[in-house]
Amino acid sequence: MIRMTLAAAALAAWAGGAQAQAPLVAEGCIGCHGPNGAGAGGVPALAGRDRAELVALMAAFRANERPATIMGRVARGYTEAEIAAAADHFARLPR
Repeated sequence: MIRMTLAAAALAAWAGGAQAQAPLVAEGCIGCHGPNGAGAGGVPALAGRDRAELVALMAAFRANERPATIMGRVARGYTEAEIAAAADHFARLPR
């Protein structure tokens, strides 16, 4: 019984840590958007923004419908699944 309890606790701790860690695609965003996507030096924050808004912004960047210096090129480098993963991650973070 003790072994099962310890195993369950270890699994829960591991799963919690995996959920808290940013997907690799989101890690690429922090170079410009700051730690945890909090915004940096005039670059807007991603943390706490609506998931659908983030996905729509990336679609607009991809289609050159939203002006940007580099985001159009960056957005075209990601798959829909990668954009969704990053949007999910940043939407869960506190502002």
